[in-house]
Amino acid sequence: MNNQARTGATAPGQSPRYRQVSIGHPQVQFSEADGILRMQAVEPLAPLPARLLDRLLHWAAQRPDTTFIAARQPDGAWRTITYAQMLVQVRTIAANLLGFGLSAERPLALFSGNDIEHLQIALGAMYAGIPYCPVSPAYALLSQDFAKLRHVCEVLTPGLVFATDTQPFQRAFDAVLDPSVAVVSVRGQAAGRRHLSFDSLLQPGDLAPADAAFAATGPDTIAKFLFTSGSTKLPKAVVTTQRMLCANQQMLLQTFPVFAEEPPVLVDWLPWNHTFGGSHNLGIVLYNGGSFYLDAGKPTPQGFGETLRNLREISPTAYLTVPKGWEELVKALEQDAQLREVFFARMKLFFFAAAGLSQSVWDRLDRIAEQHCGERIRMMAGLGMTEAAPSCTFTTGPLSLAGYVGLPAPGCEVKLVPLDGKLEARFRGPHIMPGYWRSPQQTAEAFDDEGFYCSGDALKLADAQQPEQGLMFDGRIAEDFKLSSGVFVSVGPLRNRAVLEGSPYVQDIVVAAPDRECLGILVFPRLPECRQLAGLPAAASDAEVLGSDAVRSWFAAWLERLNRDAQGNASRIEWLSLLVEPPSIDAGEITDKGSINQRAVLQRRADKVEALYRGEDPTVLPAQARP
Repeated sequence: MNNQARTGATAPGQSPRYRQVSIGHPQVQFSEADGILRMQAVEPLAPLPARLLDRLLHWAAQRPDTTFIAARQPDGAWRTITYAQMLVQVRTIAANLLGFGLSAERPLALFSGNDIEHLQIALGAMYAGIPYCPVSPAYALLSQDFAKLRHVCEVLTPGLVFATDTQPFQRAFDAVLDPSVAVVSVRGQAAGRRHLSFDSLLQPGDLAPADAAFAATGPDTIAKFLFTSGSTKLPKAVVTTQRMLCANQQMLLQTFPVFAEEPPVLVDWLPWNHTFGGSHNLGIVLYNGGSFYLDAGKPTPQGFGETLRNLREISPTAYLTVPKGWEELVKALEQDAQLREVFFARMKLFFFAAAGLSQSVWDRLDRIAEQHCGERIRMMAGLGMTEAAPSCTFTTGPLSLAGYVGLPAPGCEVKLVPLDGKLEARFRGPHIMPGYWRSPQQTAEAFDDEGFYCSGDALKLADAQQPEQGLMFDGRIAEDFKLSSGVFVSVGPLRNRAVLEGSPYVQDIVVAAPDRECLGILVFPRLPECRQLAGLPAAASDAEVLGSDAVRSWFAAWLERLNRDAQGNASRIEWLSLLVEPPSIDAGEITDKGSINQRAVLQRRADKVEALYRGEDPTVLPAQARP
């Protein structure tokens, strides 16, 4: 890279320069009648393959020696599987799975997380026409009562369970699985039930039955069940069909033509039991003949070192992660020249999802890119959900600001319907689920009379006079409530702003409380960062850290900033409380992907909320008096 390209940030008044990348800029059709807004892309969705694995067959023929997936081994070397190798393994596994009598009524459940064997058995099941379900490992490994795992198994009634290593899952097997359910694993045994090794599924045999089973599948075949995060209710099993997966990948390709110009290379940690990692990111690679490098790291102080190790070796063409991942990465990029060199070498596109990205992190990332490359990398986002496999909109419009979710992807119809003072976003298209598994009532409630999926998300036009500008996120309707005065509180925008402006010390907040005279917030702090801020001895308790002058002063100033533009009781926060006890997954306060269940927190901590409103809780930090 030449020296001129490293000259630094954009000068004041200049338009920033971005690295060249092919991104769609769709025109939209817009109409309004009876208060209902409708929007869709003018560009139609191109024809789809009948099955996602048609793309595996295609790339195995066209790029047989290209690495499809790679995972780091204990000795530090990368184990790679090519497209040709994966197809052979998938067909062999499919043939062996056919002997277990599996079906949608008795699917394959995968208890452990991302690894090569997980992908091999999942695609083998898909080839055989057997639905599979990647279950959140947290339900078995972090939970004490296995309530969510038990619920998942009651809904699924699995006929076979996979775990890479049985030992960590033995208690869960005993607690939730019928003794007749067999377990397959790479390592370990499963006491008290039939067990078989993963290697036995790779034993060669007659592949004709597997090929016939694959030929019998089509767009309506169930590929997998994905459970929702359960941030407002118990997790629901989303029926995910081949049509949904193929439609969403074609939407992505038409939105980001760059994926066809250069095979995407991803270094990715996102869990496959969630749609962002398992359908969106993994699908991008498979659909476009790219390479997927499994990242065993996580965006935590303890886990991010492994991510950095991988990113110092592998140059991705796109990087997709959650905002916390971007926060950790920006800190490292600012300090590590080797990381910058490898990371930016062929980078074309950034993407975030699952939460809002703070402006400060975004600005720092732009500054790093300008200083290293002489140009910025486009940061993209959108709106997605498990029920849509997952994408509905992308930020391909002209705006770049917090809360912007952009314009509909080709093939997605958007309808905004007045509900409780907001506009509920409803979606229709080939990417939308047929329903929730074994839940006819919830399925019926999820769709309106025109067949649109009712998302529960509120959206609004960024500019009512210019609908082509796109859409803004306006919160979750189910989280909103009224104060005792009857005034509606829009929780989503309030929470998003608080979390974004609370970086790096705020993990999440809960807004209190329905039928009260004013607002308060319960704050789940990031304790490691708060501990650094406090500057206390290492032996100091969490309560001492949160009660320190430095921490309370910072949060008092943060609260003052949040209230600076408050217009009334529905937006002014009268007090906050820093919570020592983290959210409980067993009590339903937090999902396995880190989403807070506002109602569950308020219900479980009702006594504390009552004491806070009475001014009887010593942790309360009141707002400054109104001027």
